[in-house]
Amino acid sequence: MSGGTDSSAAAAMLVDQGYEVIGLTAHMWKDGSRCCSLEDVERARKVCSYLDIRHYVVNAQEIFTDKIVDPFVEAYAAGRTPSPCIYCNSFVKFGFLVDRAVQLNCDFVATGHYARVDKDDEGIYHLMAAADPNKDQSYFLHRLGQKQLSMLLFPLASIEKPEVKAYSAERGLPIVSRGDSQDLCFIEEGKLAEFVEQRDPSVIKPGEIHDHHGNVVGHHDGIHRFTVGQRGKLGIALGERMYVKQLDTENNVVIVAPRPGVMKSECTLDDIHWISGSAPEGALFCEVRPRYRSIGALASVNVSNDGKANVTFEDPQFALTPGQAAVFYKDGEVLGGGWIDEVL
Repeated sequence: MSGGTDSSAAAAMLVDQGYEVIGLTAHMWKDGSRCCSLEDVERARKVCSYLDIRHYVVNAQEIFTDKIVDPFVEAYAAGRTPSPCIYCNSFVKFGFLVDRAVQLNCDFVATGHYARVDKDDEGIYHLMAAADPNKDQSYFLHRLGQKQLSMLLFPLASIEKPEVKAYSAERGLPIVSRGDSQDLCFIEEGKLAEFVEQRDPSVIKPGEIHDHHGNVVGHHDGIHRFTVGQRGKLGIALGERMYVKQLDTENNVVIVAPRPGVMKSECTLDDIHWISGSAPEGALFCEVRPRYRSIGALASVNVSNDGKANVTFEDPQFALTPGQAAVFYKDGEVLGGGWIDEVL
């Protein structure tokens, strides 16, 4: 519980349904973050007091730093764009906190995520997209497994955000809205580069910006300040819209190009995870979402025996980005996904 609208509403709904509910909040980061600070702990405590349920606070700062923050900084230093929310869900919310819930003799773990879990006749659990496509968070949960899914409840799975807000108001929940949680909840807005520099000063390495023809068109203060597909804050003016096409870490060069130069159809993935526990036989033809908020596109996924895969999209995609997750969907079900390693 963060004390926000979604997790608070989820807890209240379960209380209304007759469950014995325990509020569990992880203190993951310092004050000023969005969803894991001491301020959020206090917000969650107030909600639990209102609902007359027990509330426990778990110190998760060590695992959050080790599994989320440090790899995040290392990725940016290596010219990649990580997805910390996915790691947080895997290691903290549905790893560390699930273990704590088990210690408290809980039968289930519920969150305010917008996603759905179904169980088929053979006892296999399936992760499905939420009813509200504008809030669906199944992309961030694609690395969950059968054991985790067997314990999860998503009370908001079948309703839309306006209904959640209306329910919260009608229920009288003491929520002070701070807006929806963002991916980078632990970094002050607009301070990403400064955050990385503070934790790894070696990233401050001036270099050149090249256009797609190899011409020097500008200079930069470190490739950690850029991500593939970025258009603004490039520090150059070439008379046409330019986007970051590639981060050449070997030569410390940022390469820019017009939008057509950033459209790609093929990439390789590593560290593939399958929610069912096993890879499908042969090539998989499905919808692949190469980033959150992507509507997805049809693609063929050819999996190798070493846990890697080659993805070929039917139509070129904008800014396939190393470090981001490419998630596989079929008929609204999340099959799994992997990390974009190389754009071909």
